[in-house]
Amino acid sequence: MVKAKRLRVRTSALEKFNSILINSFLVFTVLITLYPFVWVLSMSISDPGEVIRGRVWLFPEGFSLRSYELLLHDKNVWISLYNTVWYAVVGTALNIVMTITFAYPLSRKDFFLRSPLMLFTAIPMFFSGGLIPLFLLVISLGLYNTQWAIVIPAAMASWNVIITRVFFQSNIPEALADSAKMDGASDIGFLWKVVLPLSGPIIAVLVVFNFVGFWNTFFNALIFLSSSNLQPLQVLLQKVLINHTVNFSMPMTKGVETMMLGMQMRYAIIIFSVAPILLFYPFLQKYFAKGYMIGAIKE
Repeated sequence: MVKAKRLRVRTSALEKFNSILINSFLVFTVLITLYPFVWVLSMSISDPGEVIRGRVWLFPEGFSLRSYELLLHDKNVWISLYNTVWYAVVGTALNIVMTITFAYPLSRKDFFLRSPLMLFTAIPMFFSGGLIPLFLLVISLGLYNTQWAIVIPAAMASWNVIITRVFFQSNIPEALADSAKMDGASDIGFLWKVVLPLSGPIIAVLVVFNFVGFWNTFFNALIFLSSSNLQPLQVLLQKVLINHTVNFSMPMTKGVETMMLGMQMRYAIIIFSVAPILLFYPFLQKYFAKGYMIGAIKE
């Protein structure tokens, strides 16, 4: 009896120690993850003189929104933002339509091309044609330097098709389709009136996956878009950060002020480009985990 009591005390103490250790590690992880965001935000709203002197370590030194004022008055920023929103909205909508209309037939056991199409869907997950064939294909289709060069090559992804197919198989029973056909519903009518209303979770997963992906699109835009009027916000951010060029119109007379604000505007445009997705992501983060769980279920 005494030994069992001592064992429970030791177990309880070990659990408390493990809990403290895990919580400390999680807090440390949160702090080192948040630090870059807090630092960039502080750099963007601090006094430009303090920024160029390198005195900002965590919290703002002084306060100035001059960099944001100049940023919001530049037409190139708004053009890039419009392009990013267009790619995210149109690309997400097209990808959802293509994915659902392709994945639903693959989820039906009576579809005679089910196995061959699933094989062709899985192959691109392991083998890719490469960048040069894709570039030549985009040029041959007349998509180069057009908005569709970003949207059409990403209109469907194998992973999205697979998790959508698994969702349909797990949540849309065959008996429901049979009863709808007995009532005179066509396959398209069943998909539109029955399947889609029951597919809210997987649609939310696809929206999150695709919207975040299109919002952060950079490499394809850099390769397929030569006109600055078509390039998204991430390419503009690359030009500012990597090439160290700030082409925003700054109506100032002092060269020192121009240099200080040019330095600070690099941080302001980072906040400007990531703020929308940071506000959007936390509300739909749970759907990422749900999407991976859907893809993990096999029948």
